[in-house]
Amino acid sequence: MATVPLRVTLEDPAGTTISRAQALWLTMKRKPLGAVSAALLVVIVLTAIFADVLAPYDPLATQPEIRLSAPSRAHPFGTDDIGRDVLSRIIYGSRISLWVGLLAVGIGTAAGMVIGLLCGYCEGRLDLIVQRVMDAIQAIPGLVLALAIVSVLKPSTTNAMLAIAIVIIPGNSRIVRGAVLSAKQNRYVEAAQALGCRHPRIIATHILPNVTAPILVIASIWLGNAILIEATLSFLGVGTQPPTPSWGLMLSSTGRAFMEQAPWLAIFPGLAISLAVLGFNLFGDTLRDAWDPKLRRQG
Repeated sequence: MATVPLRVTLEDPAGTTISRAQALWLTMKRKPLGAVSAALLVVIVLTAIFADVLAPYDPLATQPEIRLSAPSRAHPFGTDDIGRDVLSRIIYGSRISLWVGLLAVGIGTAAGMVIGLLCGYCEGRLDLIVQRVMDAIQAIPGLVLALAIVSVLKPSTTNAMLAIAIVIIPGNSRIVRGAVLSAKQNRYVEAAQALGCRHPRIIATHILPNVTAPILVIASIWLGNAILIEATLSFLGVGTQPPTPSWGLMLSSTGRAFMEQAPWLAIFPGLAISLAVLGFNLFGDTLRDAWDPKLRRQG
């Protein structure tokens, strides 16, 4: 049975058809800030992957004789209250932040996509009930909801990741639902339905390609938010638990207690969090500019 193929392409300002990868490349050439954010994310990812090689010391090794040492050649970011190297702990902490962020956003995005596809395509009573549930969840501030979930379960990195994923689901499902409702109005979808194509085939072939771009954009932005929420939960003592190196935990356990005596204990973890969140948010904006034809025409 014939179907109407759909190639996921865009048009540049000159009217030439280009792929999404080409659109992203052209956007980064026009807006160097996007390229800078991509380079920053590459550095963060490589740091997390090669932490064992890059870290000069064991992040858990203590040296009480050099506790609260100021930044020096031997310890560029100084040491904490029990003599652990701050630079090594920040390098290893990038693994926790990226791991939690990627898994939480991956789970939340996948679940939100499934819910949005079903609600947008089926509509009717199912859509009405599910959207009311999503509205109820979204009515609760994300950080408050995550804090409540972790408090009910047990403070841990895994539960923090699960809480963040639940926070992400409602917003993603609404974005996908809107994209599905828009895609259903296209003539090739109506033609496929008239030809008797099965619903799963229509969704996979004609609907899904139209929702990948907005989902990838919002997922990249959510990665920065997930890192920030994880750091906040760890700072409050309900996320990653000691002695695991975590940026938020470093701010809470040592940075807050020794702010005046050893300000580097708060400055460097805070800077790491800021750079990671800024990098993901800027890259998400770059994806949006590249893959949203309306925004690109306005630019």
